[in-house]
Amino acid sequence: MHTGGNHSQCNVCQKSFRRKSYLTEHMRIHTGENNSPCKVCQKSFRRKSYLTEHMRIHTGEKPYQCSECQKRFSIKASLDLHALTHSVEKPYQCAECQKSFVRKSYFTEHMRIHSGENPYQCSECQKTFCNKLSLSRHALTHSVEKPYQCAECQKCFSDKRGLTIHTRTHTREKPYQCSECQKCFIDKNRLARHITTHTGYKPYQCSECQKCFSYKIRLTEHIRIHTGENPYQCSECPKHFKLKSLLTAHLRFHTGEKPYQCSECQERFCDKQSLSRHAITHSVEQPYHCSECQKCFRDKLSLTRHIRTHTGEQPYQCSECQKCFSIKSSLIRHIRIHTGEKRYQCSECHKCYSEKNGLNRHRRTHTGEKPYQCSECQKCFSEKRFLTVHIKTHTGEKPFQCSECQKNFRDRRRLSQHTITHTGEQPYQCSECQKCFTNKFSLNQHIRTHTGEKPYQCSECPKDFRLKSLLTAHVRFHTGEKPYQCSECQKCFSDKMRLTKHTRTHSWVKRYRCTECDKCFSEKSSLTQHIRTHTGEKPYQCSECHKCFSQKCSLTQHIRIHTGEKPYQCSKCQKCFSQKSHLTEHVRIHTGE
Repeated sequence: MHTGGNHSQCNVCQKSFRRKSYLTEHMRIHTGENNSPCKVCQKSFRRKSYLTEHMRIHTGEKPYQCSECQKRFSIKASLDLHALTHSVEKPYQCAECQKSFVRKSYFTEHMRIHSGENPYQCSECQKTFCNKLSLSRHALTHSVEKPYQCAECQKCFSDKRGLTIHTRTHTREKPYQCSECQKCFIDKNRLARHITTHTGYKPYQCSECQKCFSYKIRLTEHIRIHTGENPYQCSECPKHFKLKSLLTAHLRFHTGEKPYQCSECQERFCDKQSLSRHAITHSVEQPYHCSECQKCFRDKLSLTRHIRTHTGEQPYQCSECQKCFSIKSSLIRHIRIHTGEKRYQCSECHKCYSEKNGLNRHRRTHTGEKPYQCSECQKCFSEKRFLTVHIKTHTGEKPFQCSECQKNFRDRRRLSQHTITHTGEQPYQCSECQKCFTNKFSLNQHIRTHTGEKPYQCSECPKDFRLKSLLTAHVRFHTGEKPYQCSECQKCFSDKMRLTKHTRTHSWVKRYRCTECDKCFSEKSSLTQHIRTHTGEKPYQCSECHKCFSQKCSLTQHIRIHTGEKPYQCSKCQKCFSQKSHLTEHVRIHTGE
C-alpha cells in the first residue's frame, strides 16, 4: 500500500482510492477480514453499514418509504430503484423487442436474453447465469446451511426470499396482481411468466420445428423431444426422464413420499400439481360460465375445454395418422399407441401401461380395493366411472341418445357401441380367422377361443372361464343368488342376459324374421340357430370323435360323454348328472311333483 499524490492505491489489484479509509475497507476483500458479526445468525460483514442493513432482515425494519405509493424498503438503494418505476422516463430501449428500461444495468441484463450470454459462472458446478443475483441464489444450493425456517411446517430455506414466498402458501397471500386479468400470484416471477401469456412475447425459437417459448429453460426441455435425450436416470429402476421434476416425482413412487398435504382434509399428494387440482374440489366457487349452456367451471382451462364440445374444435393433431383431439392430454395418450410406450409398470406382476390411471386401476386388482361406494345400495366399485354409471340404475337417467333411432343409454361407451350397429363398422379383426368386431374388448374375448386361455377360475370348483362375466354368473349357481328381477312378474335371474331374454316374452317383440319360412324370433342368436335347420350347417365339431353339432351347447353336453364330467348335483342325495335337464327331472322324484 502506498500513496501517489492524493490517491491511495491497493498493492494487490492496483485499484486507486481518494481516501485511505476507502482503501482500508477495500483491503478486507483480499484479506477476508470481517470485523462486524451479526449476533443473531453469526454472519460477518466488512463494514458496519452492511451489518446495519443486514440486521433489518431479522427485525423487519423498513425505514425508507416511497412518497408516491408509501411502499417501504429496508435500504435506500432499493427505494431509489423503486422510485424510478414512478417516472415515465425509460431512456434505454431494446432494439429487438422495443422493451424500455429505467437503468442501463437492467437493459444490459435484458439484452442477454436475446444474445444468450451467461457471464456469471458457478465455481462449484460450472452452471452459468445471466446476472449476479441469480448466481448468488444458486450458490446457496451448494451450501448445506438453511437458516430460515417456516414456523408453520418447519421447512427450512437458504434465503429469506424463499421463506417469504413459502409462507404465502400458508397465509394464501397473493400480493402480485396482473393488470390485464386481475389474477394474483404469490411472487413476482410467477406474475412475470403469466404476463407473457397476454403479450405473447416468446423470444426463444426451436431450430427444428420453429416453435417459440417465453423462457430458455422451456426451449431446452422442448429440444429433448427432438433429440430423444433423457438425461435424468432413476437410481432405483432403469427409467430415464427428460426433466428433473419428472424424476423427482417418479422417485416418490419408490419412496412412497407424499410431501404435499391438503390443509382442508389432510389428504397427501406426491406432487404439487395433484394437490392444486384436489384443492379446487373444496372450493364451491365456479366463476367461469359457458355462454351456450350456462354450465359453470372452477377454472378457465376447464371452460375452454368444455367450449370445444359446442364448437367441435380439435386443435391437437397426431403427426402420424392426422387424427385430431380437443385436449392435449388425449393426443399424448394417443401418440403412445404409435410409439408403443408403456412407462408405468406394476411392481407386483410387471405389467406395463401407457397411462398412470391405467396402472392405478390395475393395482386394485391385486389389492381388491373398491374405494367408490353407492350411497343407495352400498355396492362398491374400483373406479369412479363405474359408480357414476351404476347410480343411473337408481335414478333411471339415460342422458346419451342415439341420433339414428333415439334410443337412450346411461353412458357414452354404450352409445358408441350401439352407434356402430347402424354404421356396420367393425374395425377390429382377428389375425387367426379374419373375423371382425366392433370393439377391441370383443376381439380380445374372441382371441381366447383360439388360444384356449381361461384366466378366470372358480374358487368353489375347478372350472375355468374365458370371461369374467361367465365366472360371475357361474358363482351364482353356488351361492343361489339371483339379483336380476323381472318388473312384470317378479321372476328372478342369475344374470342380466337371462332377464333380457325373459322380458321379451312379455312384450312379444319378435323383430328377427327367417327369410326361408317367415318364422320370427325375439333374439338374433335364436334366428341364427334356426337358419341352420334350413342350411344343415353344423359348425361345432367334437375334437375326440369329430361328430358335428349345430349349437355350441349341444357340443358342450356331448363332450361330457368323453370326459365323464357331471357338473349338476342333487342337493338331496348327491347324485350327479351331465345335463341340467336330467337333474331337474330327477329332483321331481324327491319333490313328488
